[in-house]
Amino acid sequence: MANHRKYIVGLVQMHMGADPEANFASAVHHVREAARLGANVVCLPELFQTQYFCQREDTRLFDLAESIPGPSTSRLAEVAREARVAIIASLFERRAPGLYHNTAVTLNADGAIAGVYRKMHIPDDPLYYEKYYFAPGDLGFQAVDTAFGRIGTLVCWDQWYPEAARLTALQGAEVLFYPTAIGWHPAEKAEFGAAQYEAWQTIQRAHAIANGVYVAGVNRVGIEHGDILGNRAEGPGLEFWGGSFLADPFGRIIAKASHDKEEILLGEIDLALIEDTRRNWPFLRDRRIDAYAPITKRFLDPVNTWTQDGDSK
Repeated sequence: MANHRKYIVGLVQMHMGADPEANFASAVHHVREAARLGANVVCLPELFQTQYFCQREDTRLFDLAESIPGPSTSRLAEVAREARVAIIASLFERRAPGLYHNTAVTLNADGAIAGVYRKMHIPDDPLYYEKYYFAPGDLGFQAVDTAFGRIGTLVCWDQWYPEAARLTALQGAEVLFYPTAIGWHPAEKAEFGAAQYEAWQTIQRAHAIANGVYVAGVNRVGIEHGDILGNRAEGPGLEFWGGSFLADPFGRIIAKASHDKEEILLGEIDLALIEDTRRNWPFLRDRRIDAYAPITKRFLDPVNTWTQDGDSK
């Protein structure tokens, strides 16, 4: 029998300023507003407390990190309890002296921590110098139960990897959330901007289709230079492209934000639609799990495995 349970997710697309405390207050306001509008699970963008500081390498910025559990999770837990919502919050985690992670915490509606996910794929590109700050995650991919449904959280650069989406979906996640900080280099926007955004949306829609789940990309918005602690990165900065969206289990966009302003997106998660989609497009059923061992290799060198008479070597 199909599961007819439904719940509402809220995606917070935010602008970040130079003051971390003001950003935190803005995030709390958006969470409360999303709850007022009917959201049961609310996701904030990646590293929402500050402007995107990875545009430069600066040892002083490690002072932004905090423990988990810690001050931010305690404050957000209070909001979750009061608003009766689950919250996904992306934080700069200080695990030990000299050891830091880009971490997403899921807080249940009672304020308890339901799950902690450390970003697994860490980029190192111009103005995205994350390998300087973050160690790769070591908690694996995971789905966690909230009061409303079973969800999975991945973070930004993870969204380009089908393996991450598949392994999270296989654990029963009904929605894959991707708190994100992605934008245009201003000099590239005119030539490549549209294609870059479309590729970002397309890969995540493909995760929804391939796994028969909902997918939520939750981005920030606005031009940033990493303004924090009285300093900023040199150059033109990054223009975060917004465009947050929710896709259904067949990749259809059911909610989408603009590219230039703060918004709260709401979308319904319908477990009956997951069931119906997977019945008609049974990709999980037809997987050849006996043939996928080579996926754990970095690269497969070309090998001729076929003989003249049609027999494999």
